[in-house]
Amino acid sequence: MDTPASAPRVDYRTEPSQYRHWKLSAEGALARLTLDVAEDAGIRPGYKLKLNSYDLGVDVEFADALNRIRFEHPQVRSVIVTSAKDRVFCSGANIFMLGVSSHAWKVNFCKFTNETRNGIEDTSKHSGVKFVAAVNGACAGGGYELALACDEIVLVDDRSSSVSLPEVPLLGVLPGTGGLTRVTDKRKVRHDLADIFCTSVEGVRGQRAVDWRLVDSIAKPAQFAAAVHERAEKLGAASPRPADAKGVALPRLEREESENAIRYEHVAIEIDRARRTATIVVKAPAAAQPVDIGAIEAAGASWWPLAMARQLDDAILTLRTNELDIGTWILETEGDPAAVLAADRALLANKDHWFVRETIGMLRRTFARLDVSSRTLFALIEPGSCFAGVLAELAFAADRAYMLALPDEPERAPKLQLDEFNFGLLPLVNDQSRLARRFYDEAAPLAAARATAADASTGAGRALDADAALALGLVTAAPDDIDWDDEIRIALEERAAMSPDALTGLEANLRFGTSENMATRIFGRLTAWQNWIFQRPNAVGAKGALKVYGTGEKAGFDFTRV
Repeated sequence: MDTPASAPRVDYRTEPSQYRHWKLSAEGALARLTLDVAEDAGIRPGYKLKLNSYDLGVDVEFADALNRIRFEHPQVRSVIVTSAKDRVFCSGANIFMLGVSSHAWKVNFCKFTNETRNGIEDTSKHSGVKFVAAVNGACAGGGYELALACDEIVLVDDRSSSVSLPEVPLLGVLPGTGGLTRVTDKRKVRHDLADIFCTSVEGVRGQRAVDWRLVDSIAKPAQFAAAVHERAEKLGAASPRPADAKGVALPRLEREESENAIRYEHVAIEIDRARRTATIVVKAPAAAQPVDIGAIEAAGASWWPLAMARQLDDAILTLRTNELDIGTWILETEGDPAAVLAADRALLANKDHWFVRETIGMLRRTFARLDVSSRTLFALIEPGSCFAGVLAELAFAADRAYMLALPDEPERAPKLQLDEFNFGLLPLVNDQSRLARRFYDEAAPLAAARATAADASTGAGRALDADAALALGLVTAAPDDIDWDDEIRIALEERAAMSPDALTGLEANLRFGTSENMATRIFGRLTAWQNWIFQRPNAVGAKGALKVYGTGEKAGFDFTRV
């Protein structure tokens, strides 16, 4: 379904007036996200989105709505997620879509869905926006996984509405967007009860759903709306979100596209199809940036940290979905390092203000999206680079970072500069800083790196040349100008000759150290199993469960355990 030659490119840019599946409303401290999927509005042809089932297009709108709540509605402290359909909350990912999709499409779809669900929890943890799933009908598969990502689940007790994860018995696959992991790690459902729950089609309803910890509470239909509203108000009562702040509008991202390039104001992508590489250049602010919070608010979405983060996020998603053959992303930066460090100081000085807090959140989620992208990441630190502060995270996110050594030209030699953003403000999805991951939390190398960092108030710090960065373990290699071109060329050619599948597995295993949490188990353990199952004949063969679903024909399983 996603053959580049025949399929239209996916555009992740949208806004509420273009939504076809969600309605966002906000009044005071409460927002409501209502799912009302348009059956005939799938992002690709070949299926109908029945029973409030979703595809990538539904999730693109949902992700955008979350950003609207974060930035455009700062007074919102709690969100009710519910359905406009009668007796159906959400039936999960559309099965017919999965049945006609390529493996790559399914994987990209599931990854984006996981990131969006994780974004709910990230917003609850860091922004103080609490989410209540008002399950007002049947809630199955990915629909229940959406509810699981919320802080609390209220289920209507109407003797028919239930929650279920029927993927194993019904489809021969897994609840792959966090279902298994959130049932155990987050809701702490006993593993034997979870086994029964995940191998039954009919699900669990009423008081048993509460007793098994699958939902937090139930309410009769007549009391349901009031019960949901009460829980949402109570959860949001302690939120730090301001009651009287003015929101910041998020205008449509502007970009110029050609066959081999995508250009935004602060991010540029150049694609070399022969080498199967994309060079992503992130640019420092070109003009002086606001320092005080009034000027920062006035800048709004054009403020460099937010504008750059939004553009980089869109670039990552666009490449991931639309450029499957481009296996290596070369990360570069351009501009004045001092301008980046100055912007960082403004972020740090105002980090308790709601708008700055949300901007840091956008940066955090964008870099985390880079970490879990199934592409080789090489950073090149050359003259004119600005791998400083927040942009130094690009080098630490890379699988390898090469820095040009110019000992005879110290004025032209590139520098690497650290600040507080490199020590935990933009963590990986496992909650480690990238430097802590790099050094396995060993105190000595972390202390040595921190000793060079720019001071948060004065900006004073040490700009590291290639030899110094290499000695501190901050870069992979530091070739001089004689060897640079050949070494980079060989590294890229060697990478391009290797199996993309093996590289994806290699990179995913090496990028995350010994620290694990629920998110890494979703992206790692659960995703790996689901990806494998998605390729097995029992799921996608001629008689596979996904292929025969809805035909009335029974799936034909090979009962050999592998």
